[in-house]
Amino acid sequence: MATSLEAKQKYNFNKLQKRIRRQVGQAIADFNMIEDGDRIMVCLSGGKDSYTMLDILMSLQKSAPVSFELIAVNLDQKQPGFPDHILPEYLASIGVEHKIVTEDTYSIVKEKIPEGKTTCSLCSRLRRGILYRTAKELNATKIALGHHRDDILETLFLNMFHGGKLKSMPPKLQSDNNEHIVIRPLAYAKEKDIIKYSDAKEFPIIPCNLCGSQENLQRKHIKQMLNDWDKQYPGRIESMFNAVKNVVPSHLADNQLFDFANLSQDVTDGDTAFDAPEIEQFSSPDTEDENQTVQFVELN
Repeated sequence: MATSLEAKQKYNFNKLQKRIRRQVGQAIADFNMIEDGDRIMVCLSGGKDSYTMLDILMSLQKSAPVSFELIAVNLDQKQPGFPDHILPEYLASIGVEHKIVTEDTYSIVKEKIPEGKTTCSLCSRLRRGILYRTAKELNATKIALGHHRDDILETLFLNMFHGGKLKSMPPKLQSDNNEHIVIRPLAYAKEKDIIKYSDAKEFPIIPCNLCGSQENLQRKHIKQMLNDWDKQYPGRIESMFNAVKNVVPSHLADNQLFDFANLSQDVTDGDTAFDAPEIEQFSSPDTEDENQTVQFVELN
C-alpha cells in the first residue's frame, strides 16, 4: 500500500514538474528571454516562487539548446530576525554560484515611512536599485524575477481598479536606464502549481513577514476575487491571461496607441461593431499534453 502511494506521488510530482518546465520553456521561447552566452542573475528572496524559478532554470540548463550561466543573488535587508544562514547553506548544498548582498534598507524604510503605513513601495524601489547595481557588478546580462501568471493578472486588475491603466507585469522588460533586461520565466506558471512544487521539494522557505508589514490589502482582495472565479468558473483565468497576450488596439480607446483620427479603409479587424463577442473555451493546463515540446528545450 505504501509503495503504491509513493508511486502515485512520484507520478504526480513528475507530471507537475514537466508542466512547469514546459511552461517556463514556452515563456522563454515566446519572449526570447535567454540567449546563448547569457549570464542570468536569479533574484532569490527565500520564497516559494524564486526557489521554484531557480530549480526549474537549473533543470532546463542541462538540456537547453543554448549555453547560459546562473548566479543566484539574495538581498539581506537586515530585517530583525532574518535567518541569514538559510540561503547560503541551501545554495552551497545545490552547488550553484551565488552572492549575498547585505544592505540595511530596513532602517531606511523605518525612518522614512510612518508607523502603520505600508512599507512595500519604498522597499521595492530601494531593492530594485541595489539589484540593478549588483547585476552590473556581476556582469549579468539578464535579471530573473519570480513573478508568475497570477501575479501578472493581479497586477492587471490592480492597475485597472486603482490606477486607471490597462497595464501589468511584462514577461520581459528593459530598465528605464536601458542597462538591464528583466525576465520573468514563471510568467505562464500558476501559483497553485508552484505551491505544490515547493511543498514537494521542501524548499527552506523564509517567511516574508519579517519586516512586520502587512501584505497589500488591495492585492489580497484581487487575489481572493481571482481565486473565487477560478473555483466557480473553470477556464476563466486561462481566458483572461490569454487576453493579455491578444490585444487589439483598434478596439480599445487609447488614441495614442491607435490612430483613430486618421482611420483608413484597410484597418484589420475593422467593423465588428455588430458582431457577437467571440467565445472560446480554454481548458485547464492540467489537461494539456504533458509531453508537448517547445523551441527552447526538449522535454522528453
